[in-house]
Amino acid sequence: MHALWGEILAEALDQRSPLLLVAAFVVVPLMRYAAPEERSRRSGIFLLVAAHLVLVPVAGALRAGPHPGYAQVHAVTLALGACLAVFLGGALLFMVALPRLRLDPPRILQDVMISVAVLVGLLWVASSQGLDVSGVVATSAVATVVIGFALQDTLGNIFAGLALQLDDSFDIGDWIQVGDKSGLVTELRWRYTAIETRNWETLVVPNSVLTKQQVLVLGRRKGQPLQWRRWVYFNVDFRHQPSDVIEAVVGALRAAPIERVATQPEPDCLLMEYKESYCRFAVRYWLNDLRYDDPTDSVVRTRIYFALARANISMSIPAASVFLTKESMGRREKKQKQADDKRVALLRRVELLRELPDPDLAEIAASMRYAPFTRGEVMTRQGARANWLYVVVEGEAEVRIRSDAGHEHAVSTLTDGSIFGELSLLTDEPRPATVVALTDVECFRLDRAAFQTLLSRRPELAEKMAQTLAQRHTQIMSAKEDLARQAPAPLDHTTRDFLAKIRDLFGLDDGR
Repeated sequence: MHALWGEILAEALDQRSPLLLVAAFVVVPLMRYAAPEERSRRSGIFLLVAAHLVLVPVAGALRAGPHPGYAQVHAVTLALGACLAVFLGGALLFMVALPRLRLDPPRILQDVMISVAVLVGLLWVASSQGLDVSGVVATSAVATVVIGFALQDTLGNIFAGLALQLDDSFDIGDWIQVGDKSGLVTELRWRYTAIETRNWETLVVPNSVLTKQQVLVLGRRKGQPLQWRRWVYFNVDFRHQPSDVIEAVVGALRAAPIERVATQPEPDCLLMEYKESYCRFAVRYWLNDLRYDDPTDSVVRTRIYFALARANISMSIPAASVFLTKESMGRREKKQKQADDKRVALLRRVELLRELPDPDLAEIAASMRYAPFTRGEVMTRQGARANWLYVVVEGEAEVRIRSDAGHEHAVSTLTDGSIFGELSLLTDEPRPATVVALTDVECFRLDRAAFQTLLSRRPELAEKMAQTLAQRHTQIMSAKEDLARQAPAPLDHTTRDFLAKIRDLFGLDDGR
């Protein structure tokens, strides 16, 4: 028995088993720490260690015999030890050492190098056991030719995958387009590349296909952030000037940020071509989250729609369309009266105008212009100059004040019947606040010309309007953060100031 254990110990020393076990106990914990996702490699090492530990005592027992099968078992055990040494060295190099140096060779390259090292180790074992390696190599060459012809497509995919990873054409996490399919690269395997599309599909493309045709890498430009230019087309009737269309659309797209749309380069609008009865335009913007192409296109189209509606620019209709309406003069007058009555009722809810008689309200209502906004748009901006006010018909908007320190916060919410912009219209002063649409908002816009005629005929209204403006202005100024320690100007003093500005702007007599 003593002699048996001695032979087993001698066999273990010949096989370098203690050294291999120590290496395994050191490398495997390092693998678990550095690459916890590599379970399969750790499992392979455990299997090799277990097989080696089982065969070493068997070889030792046969050696003590001695038994004629010892040489074969000894060679197999030695081969397992060589494979174990290669796998441990590869794991230490590719999972621990190189990542610490910020080097990450492609997985296929790692597998090829380890496979070559295993082959060299096996040949070394065969040579050390007296086997004629040259004959084995010659036989292997013939077998390789036969296998190569039989598996040429598979081998082509394997080498194509190796080439794709070595030249860094694209990597996992890139968005690519192959033919008419596009998606996110999720796997780069020996034989194929897996691409997840936006339709919740996985496209499996053989690597040889990717090396033989054009592959478009989306959103990538050297030295630039990930963003992909998108095109949104729309058609506008010939009756509208292209410059007006471009100004309205660009202003709406740049006025307020749009989620997932890059701020640089800024969105723009181009006249693309002339058609039979319309002009074809395109909005170009840069998408910085490639997962949401169609949803972001939809938001941009909504901005375009509302911007054109505010500018009274109509989208195109087919040239062959014919509209026939049999309508009497009485019916047209009735419909117009109903629309005018709705506008007058809306104006009567406005504090600034509610005391005006119906004829005056009807005159103002006739000059009202439909001006809708979509959610998230800036309806007016603090510091801007404009000669119109808005009356909210439906929806909600938020009034925001930016202090001198640059901080912006909400101070109130506008709902149905609210107005804003009256200060700039009546005094020509810059807008005192920014108004942002919280929902889709329907508005009517009133220009200064409507008030010019009204105040010229009834100058006494200027004082009432000045009082309303003074109250609004005092509320806004009190809301500013940088004026929290200052008392607002007296209301009567502010009223006199606004009255003077209104009279000066509209050319009214001061009454003295």
